[in-house]
Amino acid sequence: MKTTREEAKEESHDEVVKNLNELLEKNYDAEKGFKKALENVKNPSLRKFFKKQVVIRNRFKTEIEKELHDLNAHPKLKDGYETGVIHRVWIDLKTAFSGNDDEAVLEECLRGEKASAKEYEEKLNKGHFPPRVRTLLTSQLHEIKNTISSVKRLEDIADD
Repeated sequence: MKTTREEAKEESHDEVVKNLNELLEKNYDAEKGFKKALENVKNPSLRKFFKKQVVIRNRFKTEIEKELHDLNAHPKLKDGYETGVIHRVWIDLKTAFSGNDDEAVLEECLRGEKASAKEYEEKLNKGHFPPRVRTLLTSQLHEIKNTISSVKRLEDIADD
């Protein structure tokens, strides 16, 4: 029989693992979204930007997977959250109707990155992460916010 303290520790561990798995899934979706965006843009600078974002999200996934393994947990992957699947379909539709307009792709990427930042912020505000994990997620959130700023600048260039 477990003590109250052991039960609380186990619940906290399970919550950390659940939150990390959800962020892992979000990063799988983001990586797929950036790959889809890469397929739909023509501008060489945008292609370079999206390739870089694919690499960054792949690194995020690897970092989160390592933390899960360090917690003696395993990544639980689905085929993407419903919103992630919808997001990739939205990019397809938007590019189909806009004639593969780079600005439309950037708008959708901006929306996706804002959603990622919001999810990270919610997890960091509500979750009880070990300090090392909190530092990692805060760093990833900072990079996502930098991506948001970059996409906004690229949108301004695409407007010209």
